[in-house]
Order: sequence, then structure tokens, then C-alpha cells
Amino acid sequence: MPDERGPVLLSIAREAIEHDDAAATPPWEPEWLRAPAATFVTLTLDGDLRGCIGSLEAHRALGDDVVHNARAAARDARFPPLPRHRVRELGVEVSLLTPREPLEASSEDEAIALLRPGVDGVVIEYGVLCATFLPQVWESLPQPLAFLTELRRKAHLPGRFWHADLRMSRYRVEKFR
Repeated sequence: MPDERGPVLLSIAREAIEHDDAAATPPWEPEWLRAPAATFVTLTLDGDLRGCIGSLEAHRALGDDVVHNARAAARDARFPPLPRHRVRELGVEVSLLTPREPLEASSEDEAIALLRPGVDGVVIEYGVLCATFLPQVWESLPQPLAFLTELRRKAHLPGRFWHADLRMSRYRVEKFR
């Protein structure tokens, strides 16, 4: 893909947030914006997390995915509504995900040994429960056991939960700020 991706994706995200009432997205040019892709959009305000919403699977055009996730991140229910006058102050990061690959582990120790701190985004699934941490989360949780423990808690599981039916997968990201 061309070097222009970062500025283009960030511009799309900012435009989507600033004009979140717009119903339609434009026909995407260049062509790489029409290819299916999975993204996360992370927003910060005054250095603090303000929203983070994304897609784990590539199920729509890259441009559409960024628009959808940017608007959703700006309305992230975990945070109070964002005053319109502060929208331009948001820090915006777009993470472009690689396809997930399964991690085959029959124990917590095996799972921890497979993790690549600072590289892997991780998804855990158990029944209908699912959670992910982007690779950026390693910055605040650098120890694999702590990372996995908090990820299980995010999925509403006990921190040290392990079961044969627990599924894990990993992905990498290319991030643009």
C-alpha cells in the first residue's frame, strides 16, 4: 500500500467524528480504501483514553470501517458525551489489523509462552464472552500473565480462568497517529 495511508486514514477518521451526522460515505478513492479491512479507532483527550472501538474481522471496505469505528469511538458508552467544542482536541489513532491466527494452548502457561509482548493483539473467546487487547496495551501491561489476566477480566471471566473451550487468537496492527 502507498505511504499515504496514515494521513488518509486519520483524515477519514477526523472527518467522520466532526461530521457524525452524515449518513453516506463517499465512493472511496484510491482503490485500497475499498478493500475489506478490520480497524480500531482509539481516541484520547488530554492524554487520557476517550474511546476505542473497532472490528476484529474484515467485513467492509477499509474507508467504511474507519468511518464506522471513528463515529462509534466518539460515542463510546464507557465515557460521558464528548462536548462538540472539544472534538478538534481529540488525539486520533487508527490501527489496521492483520487477519487473526489461532493460538493453540492447552494451559495458561502454554498460552503465556506463545504471546509476543509488544507485538500481539490478543482475542479470547469463551462461549458468548469475547474480549481483545490491541498490541498497544502491552505498554501498560508488559508482563504476559498480567496482560492475559486483565484480558480475561475484560471478557467478564475470572482473572486466572482457564478451560479447554477457551479460544485465543492473535493479530498484529499497523498504527497511524
